[in-house]
Amino acid sequence: MRLRYSLTSPFARKVRVAAHHLGLPLTLELADTLSETDTLLQQNPLGKLPVLLVEGEAPVFDSPVILAYLDHLSGGGRLIPAEPAARFACLRLEALADGIMDAALLSFYETRFRPVERQHPDWVARQKAKIARALDALEPAPPSLEAGPTAGTIALACALAYVDLRLGSDWRGPHPNLVAWLDTFAAQVPGFRETAPPAA
Repeated sequence: MRLRYSLTSPFARKVRVAAHHLGLPLTLELADTLSETDTLLQQNPLGKLPVLLVEGEAPVFDSPVILAYLDHLSGGGRLIPAEPAARFACLRLEALADGIMDAALLSFYETRFRPVERQHPDWVARQKAKIARALDALEPAPPSLEAGPTAGTIALACALAYVDLRLGSDWRGPHPNLVAWLDTFAAQVPGFRETAPPAA
């Protein structure tokens, strides 16, 4: 299996961590999302990462679908619980974490790629407010890690690390439980440590 990815994409990191945990080998192929000649556009018409390429099958995207596919390959129930209540709690957490990643990425792109005179500070503030609300919702009771990593906890760890990478560490002070949770996750999941992106 080949994974089109970028070194800093938190969505691609989700897939890499999950595959490592499941013992599924991936061949990593960097993609340029800004290039109109990269074959990424044929693999995913949206031009977004990650994309999983499996010989003889249609490209698999985006990251929640890829994680579900990997879970299926591993026999099911390892990344996404089979029991309905646990399953939907996991998927809800994954959706919340993906939303944190989206908001962090949009905030970063606005300030990195737009000239200062064309930036929209109010819009960036709204994205950061989304992140703050999500973290505030998770802080009182971070998700359990007793059963091992799931699609939801992998996504949350990647989201928190991406906020660190792109927006800095200001989130840490008001959220000590999440900081401790992330440290525990990193200690328990080798694939998370091994997929750390280069410094911004």
